[in-house]
Amino acid sequence: MATWNLIGMKHHVLICNGGSCMRKGGEEVTTAIRSEIERLGLDSEVHTSRTRCNGRCEDACVVIVYPEGVWYKAMNAEKGRELVQKHLRDGQLLEEVMTYRYDAKNGLTMSEKSTAPIGVLKVSRK
Repeated sequence: MATWNLIGMKHHVLICNGGSCMRKGGEEVTTAIRSEIERLGLDSEVHTSRTRCNGRCEDACVVIVYPEGVWYKAMNAEKGRELVQKHLRDGQLLEEVMTYRYDAKNGLTMSEKSTAPIGVLKVSRK
């Protein structure tokens, strides 16, 4: 296994390869994102990791981009390539498939345009 030197990386892309996401094209999304990163010469700026379940199975296939903390839903190969071109290269979020975005004050917040289910609370809030 390689130990990558991640100094200088501008983005870390987490691509869900859990069961629900794999049934919804997770392998194709992973391949499309990695191929587009290579095609655009962004290898020195973008690191990708396959993850297991990210807990948003209804949103499959899920892709998360850091440091922005943006969660995307319903990704397919075409949207994966668009994510690389627009978000990673040009800094434009894909609002139509965004579910969450990290806010330093409030943590993860739901995108105003999201139609994704809110989901079940992990802990009860008082």
